[in-house]
Amino acid sequence: MVFRSRAGAKAPALFFALAFVLSACTTVSILQSRPERADTLAVKNNWRLSAYHTPHFKIIAYRPASFERMAASKAPTDTLNVYLEGDGLAWITETRLSRDPTPSEPITLELAVQDPNPRSIYFARPCQYLTPNDLAQCSPAYWSSHRYSEEVVASMSDAVEQAKRESGARRVRLFGYSGGGALAVLIAARRTDVIGVTTLAANLDHQFWTQQGGMTPLYGSLNPAHVANEISHIPQIHFIGEDDETVPNSVAYAYMSDIKDTSRIRIVKLPDMDHTCCWVEPWKNLLRNYVNR
Repeated sequence: MVFRSRAGAKAPALFFALAFVLSACTTVSILQSRPERADTLAVKNNWRLSAYHTPHFKIIAYRPASFERMAASKAPTDTLNVYLEGDGLAWITETRLSRDPTPSEPITLELAVQDPNPRSIYFARPCQYLTPNDLAQCSPAYWSSHRYSEEVVASMSDAVEQAKRESGARRVRLFGYSGGGALAVLIAARRTDVIGVTTLAANLDHQFWTQQGGMTPLYGSLNPAHVANEISHIPQIHFIGEDDETVPNSVAYAYMSDIKDTSRIRIVKLPDMDHTCCWVEPWKNLLRNYVNR
């Protein structure tokens, strides 16, 4: 039996036509380079590529096309929402370091473009999304042992300050996915304008993480857990995926273990979520129900 649509077209023909189109779209996505995927996502949402220069690094950013006009506008908020990228493609295998730490999928950028705050910005990590010439100047230590080093944290905070001035914001709210969550905590500890920290699947205590996983310690990195008490006055929400095996739930609880006053800090465990799946789809609801209340 051959089913027909209302227009009289044969259903199998329509099915194969749709399958061809979907296959073509998937092929285009697969064939795109990692920077091209981010560019495509940004353009689709009317965001633009930018770059911030600090004493140590060139830091790639994406922000709304209207970002620079915010300084002169009367936008409904004076808070800059900053999204910090994770560690990216740091390792090819357990023992082989990547030559380029640019993320395979732009998960953090996908979160950022959903934020309704017009003063929102996405920051890649040092050494991510760079041209081959710029990447050649970047030491692999900055996506391995020194990924949360003093120079990385200082440079990211410098970039945040530049963006804050450009946007006309007075306050900052930090969001970080995976290793970006570690940086969010470390950056918050050295600033006086941070009104909130939100992390997703974050490595909040890398010493505990490496010990539990039998991994090489991140000897060149600052540890977020060491400043946990220092920023306990800042409202924090730490989302963790119940099925996350990359950064187990115990890491977030280790971060909390030595904090004297946890009244402003929440850990929210989400079912059916692991380290990469499925943070993007529910993000608008998570923002509305937990952050923008």
